[in-house]
Amino acid sequence: MSSSAVEDYLKTIYALAHGERAASTSAIAERLGIAAGSVTGMVKRLAELGLVEHVPYYGARLTERGEQQAVRLIRRHRVLELFLVEVLGYTWDRVHEEADRLEHATTEEMIDRMASVLGEPANDPHGAPIPASAGRFVEWHFPTLGEVKVGTRGVLRRVEDENPEALRYLAQLELVPGAQVEVLERAPFNGPLKLQVDGRERFLGVELARSLEIEELNQPSPKRKKLKPKGTGGGRHV
Repeated sequence: MSSSAVEDYLKTIYALAHGERAASTSAIAERLGIAAGSVTGMVKRLAELGLVEHVPYYGARLTERGEQQAVRLIRRHRVLELFLVEVLGYTWDRVHEEADRLEHATTEEMIDRMASVLGEPANDPHGAPIPASAGRFVEWHFPTLGEVKVGTRGVLRRVEDENPEALRYLAQLELVPGAQVEVLERAPFNGPLKLQVDGRERFLGVELARSLEIEELNQPSPKRKKLKPKGTGGGRHV
């Protein structure tokens, strides 16, 4: 079992399992693009290593040790994405796959040096929070543009990063973290949204709108889910 395969499983289970909910075998298989039977065997092996708790008929949850390793991997990935954009000049639609490849071969020291050069950043290019080197981590989420009401005004905070074509399109619409957004109209039957983005009118399909998270003005702070991996002194999106 390669270390990169273990890391991919840990990161995937972390993304899929929330609270007491386990990550199902089928969901893990779909996310990784492999057969469900292969997932079952790997989950059992990870459980033997003390990284995963196997829940029969439900799936898998990370142990404290597994969660700690997953958070370190998320830090690597998100620091790499930001370094590629800010220092090497990559566009935000190209960095996810590059970071996926590099995260398995990069040392913790190199990641810490990159983070230092970047000024110990709080978020990656897509708005996702970056865990601190000590493991402190709050994985927050805001409501999506696809679910808020007409008239909602706020700041775009986070964008899903796995679809390069969608990211290129969103960049053309200036729908990037930090943009001021107002929902002007919502067409019926899951039709497109009419938005005002930094003072300009834009139209966006509802499916793509569900991948954008907005911090509404005059609303309570988002629900924050904290993680405290054993031995890190820290706290816990994805």
